Amino acid sequence: MIAVLRLGHRISRDKRITTHVALVARSFGADAIFIPTKDVKLEQTIRSTCQRFGGNFDIITGVNAKKILKQWNGTIIHLTMYGEAVEKVIDIIDKTKDVLLIVGAEKVPRYIYEMAEYNVSIGNQPHSEVAALAIFLDRFTEGSWQKKQFNGALRIIPNNQGKHVVSEENERA
Repeated sequence: MIAVLRLGHRISRDKRITTHVALVARSFGADAIFIPTKDVKLEQTIRSTCQRFGGNFDIITGVNAKKILKQWNGTIIHLTMYGEAVEKVIDIIDKTKDVLLIVGAEKVPRYIYEMAEYNVSIGNQPHSEVAALAIFLDRFTEGSWQKKQFNGALRIIPNNQGKHVVSEENERA
């Protein structure tokens, strides 16, 4: 299992970026996302995406971050620009264990750095947590997310010109 813990979600300010964190987590191979701030609208948005495009992905908001961390039975990895370079640690992370990836929005509390088994940097320059999560998941899963079958009601067909969306209803007709 791969799960993401999104810290610092501020509904009025971060709704779009947190939505993108959840969408990247889902499509790049994670199984769930935990968000300490309760946000029913965000839950509805992500569940609606899962219903339309398929896949098994859970979103749980209003959780206690410290409790999640203390109860996690697996590897805890904090994605930060202050950590060890991803190239140095990606191959030593045990892929047979469950993984909890932590991404922050605002200043991350010191206890996160201390509780994480790995503090991993995706570059040492300021950038988006969405980018860090995508790059880490791509490398961690060795690109296997690209072959994942979601079996949703809607499916995007690659197309150089325009949009090509196939729905279950169109395929049955």
